[in-house]
Amino acid sequence: MLRGEKVLLRARRDDDVAVLHADLYDDVATRSRADGRAWRPIPPGSPASPFVPVPPGDDAAIFSVVRLADDELAGDALLWSIDTHNRSAHVGISLRPSMRGGGLAVDTVRVLCHYGFRVRGLHRLQLETLADNQAMIAVAERVGFRREGTLRQNSWVAGEFLDEAVFGLVTDEWAG
Repeated sequence: MLRGEKVLLRARRDDDVAVLHADLYDDVATRSRADGRAWRPIPPGSPASPFVPVPPGDDAAIFSVVRLADDELAGDALLWSIDTHNRSAHVGISLRPSMRGGGLAVDTVRVLCHYGFRVRGLHRLQLETLADNQAMIAVAERVGFRREGTLRQNSWVAGEFLDEAVFGLVTDEWAG
């Protein structure tokens, strides 16, 4: 388990799935903005849920986020597309609606950076978000990520193409 100031990142448990699926997947509008894949109806309890625990692999590190103040499940966090040759990975988080706005996202990204840089020995972390997602952009900048560019009309969301902002952070820039 990895501990920050406000969150704990731990392995996904079977009892996390229903909560994460209901709060983070079944909200079609939000899920469509957070995931580049098309939303499809997946019934609760299905083994196809994106939150079902999977065996650890070299290309992804998947965590459940727990709020330390009350041990409540707060969301999902991961390093994905881990490239051990180039020592890089992508950062992803999604917090339950009731958990947003209290500083958990900043702490979660900081803990993911610690894990990526100090535990996994990665050199570069990348974060992508829709260019209008001011909350995630603020989180990235507070942690030290630098905006590297815009992928114009890169994401198909609710019937239109939207720009995506790309942020990067390398180990010698990280203040952790």
